[in-house]
Amino acid sequence: MTAQIFTQIFSSKQQGNSPQQEENVHPASQPANQQAADDSYLFENEEEGQLAVDVYQTDDHIVIRSTVAGVKPEDLSISIDGDMVTIKGQRQEEEEISDDNYLYKECYWGSFSRSIILPIEVKGEEAEATLKNGILTIKLPKVKKTKNVSIKVNAE
Repeated sequence: MTAQIFTQIFSSKQQGNSPQQEENVHPASQPANQQAADDSYLFENEEEGQLAVDVYQTDDHIVIRSTVAGVKPEDLSISIDGDMVTIKGQRQEEEEISDDNYLYKECYWGSFSRSIILPIEVKGEEAEATLKNGILTIKLPKVKKTKNVSIKVNAE
């Protein structure tokens, strides 16, 4: 299959067509050295990537989960400000590899962040974050709602 893709790319280049024109191939399926001109779609801001998250609720918590494989706990920062949670971090490449040597380069390396506006109030000081098998889990306890109280208006 890989040889077939390389053959299509090579024969398309000889004919003067790009593989996208020939077969509507997504740029990410090309070898990295041929993606360079077409990979602007990957990141709107090349300086910082955006972290993908899942956010759900239980009876007592708002839970945020994200895959952060290759990120050390000390390279993560989580802040809670009112109804917003911000996760920042950095994924470091362990070795320098020349772009010419890549066949595919799809992983994001560098700084990333994500801010999430929460739908309800949480107790930020009681939040917990764990990192297990490349999955970051943040548990934010919900503020207990007070019961609806009716107040009688007295005439003076």
